[in-house]
Amino acid sequence: MKRTLALAVLMASGLALNASAQAPAAAPAAGPSKIAVIAFQAAVAQTNEGQRTLGDLQRKFEPKQTQLKNLNDEIEGLKKQLQAQGDKLSAAESAARAKVIDDKTKQLQRQAEDARNDYQSEMGEVFNTLASKVYEVVESYAKDQGYTMVIDVSQQQTPVLWAADSTNIGAAIVAAYNTKSGVPAPPAAPAGTPAAPKPAAPKPAAPAAAPKK
Repeated sequence: MKRTLALAVLMASGLALNASAQAPAAAPAAGPSKIAVIAFQAAVAQTNEGQRTLGDLQRKFEPKQTQLKNLNDEIEGLKKQLQAQGDKLSAAESAARAKVIDDKTKQLQRQAEDARNDYQSEMGEVFNTLASKVYEVVESYAKDQGYTMVIDVSQQQTPVLWAADSTNIGAAIVAAYNTKSGVPAPPAAPAGTPAAPKPAAPKPAAPAAAPKK
């Protein structure tokens, strides 16, 4: 497995885990290091609770996505009409129609930006809340299994060039969290059902560090 970061603080568009926030610095433990890796963002999203929560959020914004698509289709239709009828219109009528298109385009841009900001804000809130809970499972699992470090490989730019698949604890963390949360797996979509459209990637604020123990 390629790529990696370092364990402990949760960031949602840059989720990294930072052990120094969890406990005061201590002398290194004796003996060989035991290191694990995890794509933390993906693990959070793959939990049953993550799938349910993020699915609910996408469904909440689907009406707004439909509204924006309809407005975009309307604008494209007006452009085609103007292009097809342009030589038959007076200069005043052509200018009036062009202004309508321009006004609607600006309206679309404003509404799309507002929707994107709202989505990112809500996504950041729900993702960070869930990530904080999943981190507790990572911490507990790492201690139980004797790991001295857990490295987050969610980001493209990481210092790790290679890691054996056996060091990846992502599936184990997802399974452990599902057991702890008790949230059942979401029902499978019927065959032939198109996937829900995915809004732009969120950029939530970094969550507060976990309390010191």
